[in-house]
Amino acid sequence: MPDMSWVAAVARLRARREPGVLVTVATVRGHAPRRAGAKLVVGRTETWGSIGGGNIEAVAIDRARELSGTPDPEPELMDFALNDKVTGRHGVQCCGGAVTVLLEPLPVVQAVAVFGVGHVGLELARILARHNLDLHLTDSRPDMLTDERLGVLADAVAQIHVHHTPLLPEEVLAELPPGAHVLIMTHDHAEDAALCDAALRTAGLGSIGLIGSSAKWARFRQRLATEGGHDDEAIDRIKTPIGVAGIAGKEPATIAVSVAADLLRTFEQDRPAPPPRRTAVRI
Repeated sequence: MPDMSWVAAVARLRARREPGVLVTVATVRGHAPRRAGAKLVVGRTETWGSIGGGNIEAVAIDRARELSGTPDPEPELMDFALNDKVTGRHGVQCCGGAVTVLLEPLPVVQAVAVFGVGHVGLELARILARHNLDLHLTDSRPDMLTDERLGVLADAVAQIHVHHTPLLPEEVLAELPPGAHVLIMTHDHAEDAALCDAALRTAGLGSIGLIGSSAKWARFRQRLATEGGHDDEAIDRIKTPIGVAGIAGKEPATIAVSVAADLLRTFEQDRPAPPPRRTAVRI
């Protein structure tokens, strides 16, 4: 149990892209090992903090790891009676009180990489930044990534990672977390084409989207097949045009709303079916 604040522990799990659970003593009646508000963070193999040790903590850790291994877990409560008439899975605690513990899953968040932070890319970043995800912004032009220009993202909910890549922006693809969704919308068609080729060669990515016209895609498709050596099945992984069909506006903000909505729909399609609802477990 390393000496680390629960906030730092949650941040560590997120940086590792490791699911976990935040365990909090929600209510205390009578005598108990810890006061309400005590917290414990549970990862796959490590824990940080404490809710009092003994049977309460051991059972909570067991259940937290079960939750982490289920698709789309939901928060749940566990009730513990602390008296010598109750034998827990990991022993007896007879403080005389009762404790309710809240388990809040900390799932791995979605990751999105936007290549090209021009007018549309910045508007898209403003929308995506309002969601709890890891947002990677990449551009080969330093003036697109200045602190002043990206200041509109200062209140972001998302964690934002900025990548300036003057020569080979496709190298960022190898650094992205597994399952990252890629949106290609740079200022340069040659850069877009190189990114499409590199994205198809990068294992473990999520969806791949390309902004542009049907004529642009026809050229790219031929090039990916003849020069890149990609087969039709691989090339079909690239979605173009991107955005919600039927929204025809050309303004950057309109395009960004359409693309963001389509991406959120992709998130929902990727979401596993929720498990049966659990409310409280009494121990």
